[in-house]
Amino acid sequence: MAAIYGAEGTIAQGKTLHHRGRSSILFNVKNFGARADGQTDDSKAFKAAWKEACKTTGAVNLLIPKGTYLIGPIKFGGPCKNVTNITIQMKGYLMATTNLSNYRFGAGWVEFGGLEGLTLTGGGTFDGQGAKAWPYNRCPTNFSCKLLPTNVKFVAMNRTIVRNITSVNSKFFHIALVECQNFQGSKIKISAPADSPNTDGIHIERSSSVYVSKSHIGTGDDCISVGQGNSQITITSISCGPGHGVSVGSLGRYRNEGDVRGLVVRDSTMTGTKNGVRIKTWANSPGSSAATNMTFENIIMKNVTNPIIIDQAYCPFTSCPTKPPSRVKLRDIHFKNIRGTSSSAVAVALECSRGIPCENIYLENVHLDLASEEKHPTSSCKNVEAKYIGTQIPPPCA
Repeated sequence: MAAIYGAEGTIAQGKTLHHRGRSSILFNVKNFGARADGQTDDSKAFKAAWKEACKTTGAVNLLIPKGTYLIGPIKFGGPCKNVTNITIQMKGYLMATTNLSNYRFGAGWVEFGGLEGLTLTGGGTFDGQGAKAWPYNRCPTNFSCKLLPTNVKFVAMNRTIVRNITSVNSKFFHIALVECQNFQGSKIKISAPADSPNTDGIHIERSSSVYVSKSHIGTGDDCISVGQGNSQITITSISCGPGHGVSVGSLGRYRNEGDVRGLVVRDSTMTGTKNGVRIKTWANSPGSSAATNMTFENIIMKNVTNPIIIDQAYCPFTSCPTKPPSRVKLRDIHFKNIRGTSSSAVAVALECSRGIPCENIYLENVHLDLASEEKHPTSSCKNVEAKYIGTQIPPPCA
């Protein structure tokens, strides 16, 4: 049974809902004053609805009905001490305000924090209206740039489910997980132009037990980026393109970074991307860390520039001075059943750190032809003795 709540917690309307024998309380943002006209700032209505939902008891449903909502930066924060689980039924189209002075740099536009048992679903869309912000992004050229807001950010969350939502034209990352545990994401659609800067689809950092599946990501940067401090990350059935592929890193940029371990990327397709599967670490790392026990398996490459690449001298800028080698240790990495076409002559590039060479790098049944069909692709290796099993096209490094 559900009661539908409005402003100041009063029952605005009531009806009985039966869902598997469980009772819940439904909060509708329109009953808190949301106009959904695409012009009025509905932030206050969203915040008021959340305030009431978070302080109730038991199971909670927050409904964002169909309509276009203009909202500024908003945080759905916990803990909601007496709430057992929260479901946000987002059916509407959310548009971000474009005035950058309203945002804290590096924060999220829509941020969820400190919550247990959140489900975000409903088929709705987060539109970051990023085109007006991208010209102010200095990160492609400035190491110490200020970060623009992420579309949807999850911080210190546990038992989160994100299913059947869309993110378009984020100002920076589309979705970011930071210090999250037990996250399941599926049927997520992410879209931004191929030239939009730093619009990573899903970025994961300092998180564990993350499972992302059955999603389509086409954007201007990494479709999925796995940053430092992660463990037990599984990425499966992803369609990626345009973008920069699925990347581990960049790692080794900051002091005291955590290790990455237990990553599986499988059953996915890269189409027209800059990279396929990539591990990237900075030279001159201020501290030591490791990335170990990673498997990239059953990946189809369609006209990908760098299908398989390890880059331990990563530098995204126009030019970089020669620096001491990376101090990120790469070990126990498997590339299995990688097939398709490369748009560049070097289809497999393994450039490891000259200070800490890679160990136990396995390539098993790799078959990558040149998309142009003019000649055969080649491999390039530095500071690594890879181990080869089964088919190897291009041939192993000499």
